[in-house]
Amino acid sequence: MNNDAIDVILRKIRRNPKNVRFNDLLRVCDHYFGPPRQCGGSHRVYRTPWPGDPRINIQSDKGMAKAYQVKQVLGAIDKLEAKNESEE
Repeated sequence: MNNDAIDVILRKIRRNPKNVRFNDLLRVCDHYFGPPRQCGGSHRVYRTPWPGDPRINIQSDKGMAKAYQVKQVLGAIDKLEAKNESEE
């Protein structure tokens, strides 16, 4: 998926983290964090370049993402982008 499509999904998620399709959140997580290190059962766990929080552990709730998990993903993306900016 190209960066423009990810940006559109990310803007939508930031506007309303309570109404996010799980597949959209998956696409964003795959783009920012690569493939999940674990995807057994209903959870998908992504590796982050830092220890501890925010962790990326998402699961589908009848096709929708859980709002608190969406907020964790957004926090992790913000932290990742800040880390990348400070390294430049």
